[in-house]
Amino acid sequence: MSQPHNLFIEWYNSLKIVKANNGPANGSIATALVVLTRLESDFDLNFAAHIAEGGMQIKGASGAAVAAILKAFGEDRPFAKEGGRTNRGGPSEIRSLLETEKKIQELEKYTPTQWQNQLHIQKEFLVERVKDFHNRQKLKLTFNPAYSTWFIISGLLQEAINEGKAGYVAQHLVGAKLQLRFPDIPVSNESGSTADVQTQRPGDFLIGHTAIHVTVAPMPPVFEKCKHNILAGLNPLLLVPDNKLVGARQIAEQMCEHQISVESIESFVSQNINEVSIFSKEKLIVSLRELIKIYNERVDAVETDKSLMIELPLNLL
Repeated sequence: MSQPHNLFIEWYNSLKIVKANNGPANGSIATALVVLTRLESDFDLNFAAHIAEGGMQIKGASGAAVAAILKAFGEDRPFAKEGGRTNRGGPSEIRSLLETEKKIQELEKYTPTQWQNQLHIQKEFLVERVKDFHNRQKLKLTFNPAYSTWFIISGLLQEAINEGKAGYVAQHLVGAKLQLRFPDIPVSNESGSTADVQTQRPGDFLIGHTAIHVTVAPMPPVFEKCKHNILAGLNPLLLVPDNKLVGARQIAEQMCEHQISVESIESFVSQNINEVSIFSKEKLIVSLRELIKIYNERVDAVETDKSLMIELPLNLL
């Protein structure tokens, strides 16, 4: 594959790195693909030609538009459902991209045909980055039968934290645990990027009269949600990492004394797995395997980032 102009590479390398992606945000790549495609038919490097009314979004950016571009390059896996429309940095990144293209033109004096070729190469480069995104390794689960279930779950969460994926993993892990524990009750499944307000949800999950909130960073807004739950006649349950448990409980008591249950994600998941396994080591292996199977199915159904999925170790297969 031919490489794009070095100035384009410099522009790409200047994009903000998202830890979970080990590269730029999906929306950054998506909006660039949309703009480069438009430049192929209308080589207008003025920023105003590419910004939608209101100045906050890139014109023509949508999930469908990005999917069509990727499909033309043989890539049909889901990527950037919003097409970069909600990417806050999109306009400034595109402004910088257009300035880069102007510099390339000043240096190279490309003919229209040469520009067509250069734009195609730039798009091809970005599509390769999309493929890199999809081909990243899954999270690794370490299973040692000598370890407690709590420690196994804690280790998995720690790896997710290291990879910048903790929030997503925690939510889907709790969802999988609930589905495993209550197979006859529908357990909602939303992308980790979906805000409760978008779906009118009282929390990440609603089981009976309990609204369950899962967060790796217990900040004031989640406690406000708990207060709203109480006013609505629901019992809020807040799940946080073990190292945030003491602080979260203190805040919960200050805001709504004796009305918000706060537990660690590690304990909530591991204790239930032990109970489902009837505290049997042999059955624990089966339960953990089933938990990860359900988790992966839930992630696969709603997340474009498949590296959130968990790879089973050989001793759990």
